[in-house]
Amino acid sequence: MRVTPRASRDRLAAGSDAHFAAWLAAAPVDGAANAALVALIATVFDVPKRAVTLRAGEAARLKRLAIAGDPDALAKIAASLYGREP
Repeated sequence: MRVTPRASRDRLAAGSDAHFAAWLAAAPVDGAANAALVALIATVFDVPKRAVTLRAGEAARLKRLAIAGDPDALAKIAASLYGREP
């Protein structure tokens, strides 16, 4: 996940082949951007916030997340962000 804080609104979209791109309205202060990212991912992937875990990159622009849930459903949503079928 490549994150851009201080955007005009929260948004998740296809990035490169290696990662998604997220724009967050929150500033990267006191974990606010990370919390906003978790909330955005939970909303887009239709899972509870507790199902989204930040695995790496807490203070970096590139982050690694884990999402707990039905792998087929998650793959379908991820593919739809890239405009593809899973």
